[in-house]
Amino acid sequence: MKITERKYLYEYSDKIGNQIPELVNKFDFSETKNDFEYLTKASAVYSSNIEGNSIDLNSYMNYELSKEKFKIGKEIEEIEQLIQAYEFAQTNSLDEKNLLKSHEILSKSLLIKSKRGKYRIEPVGVFGKSGIAYLAVEPDFVEKYMKIFFEELSTLVNEKLTQEEVFYFASLTHLRFVHIHPFRDGNGRTARLLEKWFISEKLGKSFWEIPSEEYYKNNQQKYYNTINLGVNFYELNYDKCLPFLEMLPNCLK
Repeated sequence: MKITERKYLYEYSDKIGNQIPELVNKFDFSETKNDFEYLTKASAVYSSNIEGNSIDLNSYMNYELSKEKFKIGKEIEEIEQLIQAYEFAQTNSLDEKNLLKSHEILSKSLLIKSKRGKYRIEPVGVFGKSGIAYLAVEPDFVEKYMKIFFEELSTLVNEKLTQEEVFYFASLTHLRFVHIHPFRDGNGRTARLLEKWFISEKLGKSFWEIPSEEYYKNNQQKYYNTINLGVNFYELNYDKCLPFLEMLPNCLK
């Protein structure tokens, strides 16, 4: 599966893509620095929540107001490191080097130093209540697939795209990245950051404000279900990807 694949674009357009220009036009982008910083923190909190972090947005913002009254624990550190990764992405171009740097930043509480910002050398799977739900590509092939991934991503970054195409390819990029699962930990956080990074690279910095992470958190079971396109990397069926691709534009409603 190539992330430059337009195979599903026509059906995507018919289902939701043709609504994207109107949804973007109606979306309330904030105009102040404080709003932008708040929304960045909200993105990091919701993305962390998807991975099991129990600190909600209200609790985190109250911690921000009275830091000296709170004991800084691992969950707070995870959120603060993810905020730093978002801030790094907001001031740097999207390429392999900078994505690895963002992972290095966000994974400080997740991984030992030698694993941060480095592709994994271990087999990884996604596990559910009944056992393994998905087995990612073998570690020997991670670098190969990520090289292809970034070659395709570079093509998209440099290609002139409509708003509809930007959202379509952002979701495909998110999906493919998660399926490769290139890191020992932090793949989901990085994928959601990558998705928004791509949109902002193509459409402008204000698109960092869209509440994609909040939407995924509020529809978490659907998010997990629609990412699941097969039991392992070699049996993925992207013909079933449209329900996942439809989620991102819905965050604008």
